[in-house]
Amino acid sequence: MSYEWTEPVRAGRRRHAEQSPRNIHDEITTATRRAADALFQQQAPGGFWCGELTADTTLESDYILLQLWLDQPDDSGWHPRAHARIARAARSILDRQLPDGGFNIYAGGPSDVSASVKAYCALKLAGFDPESDPLRLTRQRILALGGLQAANSYVKINLSLFGLYPRKHVPSVPPEIVMLPGNVLYEMSSWTRSILVPLSIVQARGSNRRAPTGFNLDELLLPGVKLALPKRKGLSVLFHHLDRMFKVWEKRGSERIRGAAIREAERWVLARTHYTEGLGAIYPAMMYFIMALDALGYAEDQPDRTEAIRHFESLLIETGDIETGDRFLFQPCVSPVWDTAICAFAMGEAGITDDPRMTRAADWLISKEVRRKGDWSVKRPDTEPSGWAFEFANEFYPDIDDTAMVLLALMHAKGSNPEAHAAAERRAVNWLLAMQSSDGGWAAFDVDNNWAMLNQVPFADHNAMLDPTCPDITGRVVECLSRRGMGAHDAVRRGVAYLLQTQEKDGSWYGRWGVNYIYGSFLAMRGLAASGAPGARDAVDRAAKWLRAIQNPDGGWGESCASYSRDCYVPAPSSASQTAWALLGLCAAGDRESAQFRRGVEYLLSLQTADGKWPEGATTGTGFPNVFYLTYAMYRDYFPLLALSQV
Repeated sequence: MSYEWTEPVRAGRRRHAEQSPRNIHDEITTATRRAADALFQQQAPGGFWCGELTADTTLESDYILLQLWLDQPDDSGWHPRAHARIARAARSILDRQLPDGGFNIYAGGPSDVSASVKAYCALKLAGFDPESDPLRLTRQRILALGGLQAANSYVKINLSLFGLYPRKHVPSVPPEIVMLPGNVLYEMSSWTRSILVPLSIVQARGSNRRAPTGFNLDELLLPGVKLALPKRKGLSVLFHHLDRMFKVWEKRGSERIRGAAIREAERWVLARTHYTEGLGAIYPAMMYFIMALDALGYAEDQPDRTEAIRHFESLLIETGDIETGDRFLFQPCVSPVWDTAICAFAMGEAGITDDPRMTRAADWLISKEVRRKGDWSVKRPDTEPSGWAFEFANEFYPDIDDTAMVLLALMHAKGSNPEAHAAAERRAVNWLLAMQSSDGGWAAFDVDNNWAMLNQVPFADHNAMLDPTCPDITGRVVECLSRRGMGAHDAVRRGVAYLLQTQEKDGSWYGRWGVNYIYGSFLAMRGLAASGAPGARDAVDRAAKWLRAIQNPDGGWGESCASYSRDCYVPAPSSASQTAWALLGLCAAGDRESAQFRRGVEYLLSLQTADGKWPEGATTGTGFPNVFYLTYAMYRDYFPLLALSQV
């Protein structure tokens, strides 16, 4: 860069207001150094980073329902071992109630009927009076949103386990699903598999649970609205009839076949708790696994059960006590491989490579390479195992996105054993190539996981039955392979074609795992730019034009989770992570001199705090679009570092 920026800092910006002209080079150097120092201070002695990963109140609400399953209260109330934590969970839920009485699923979002129903039920179970102001307001909001009938199928399934919603009006999840021919189970997404199989055991063997005497949720039912599953058209009608057949089978079917199915489901889930920190290493699967073991009669001190509870409770962030009102939050999972890979990559892009802390990070990452076959191998049986999972241990489910990110990080962070480092990279690259889907894109965990008909099953409203390919992961994989000298490889060529085909009319790309079009666009742009493929430049330039057009007046960028429900970009207040993504996209387009780019960099510089971090209140991570969103605590710090390193 051959110029200095002289634009005055806007009123209210924290730093350097008295400086004009400004030496932007010195400011960027100082900011990147402080950001790197702040990140290194968060590195664990083992070499990894792991920021908090949080979500909405539904996790704490489900926790209280789990306690109802494990510790059925009598007329005198909850068992003492459950009482204190239930009180803390309830307080955590109540602290996030919106002014209209409801509960949302992302920061700044509107009340969500499913989250609100869960919160109301949990608070009422915790002892709150239904006529108290908090519950009265929540009830009014739920009824305004369509009542309990409008909640999603998983809310109704969970309530039906305690007689709080009619069992005949919720979808059946039969354990026989594990015995279907043609590996039908593996046509569902990995997270759906790990949720449905233990849930099928719970439905089949857990019908004896009940809510406390006199407890019901009748007040949440909207008068005049049917409880039955909504009838739809096309394939959904077929699945509706199949659901009715499953319910008849549950009552009149062969006990021998049902018993064999339950045993096979039990074997399936137990096998997938080896080499992992809980089934699927994700909250819902781990919760249903605990319930399934209990329904199967596993004693409280049985090793599989105690280990399952230990892993589940490791997701809890618990500080302070009920009196101080400190933190009580469940994480949906943990993200050490993801955080470590992005941290190390950002450090390397900033020029920090020859540092023992980077070596420790590389050694830790290499130690976490998956070396056993998991569910992915059903479709790729002859592929040598490799890749990285998202969590500390989840070897049945290595993650394509994480694997590409780790390989990018290992270009900068070098392990202490060069031979082991090179071998891990070779295996991982081959695994990535094998995991490309037939449309040229890459998904999160599986290959060609795209049976659209499965989106019509009655319990598919969690919006995650499938794991289809997506531009954000494909862009990262294409960048990873291209930067390793594989730009001419057929896999990259097909990946580029996929990205060119999936570009939106306005020039953006959809982002499946981050919010949303800004996220998808910056990753697709980086992949295309790295590939150097014919046609890539025009597509990247169109995306850059779109990014410049959506910049906020303060110089930053922001996007609401509402963009998923509206199927288009929805602006939001600027955030550090989304501003960094936009700048990374512009860098991929070669734009480091436009007024929009300069103002974006200035926004990040002015927002950085004295400790080298960035504040952020936005929800920028995606779990299941329209259903479940994530807040990665470290996104606000390592993505701005990565962006500033490119200037």
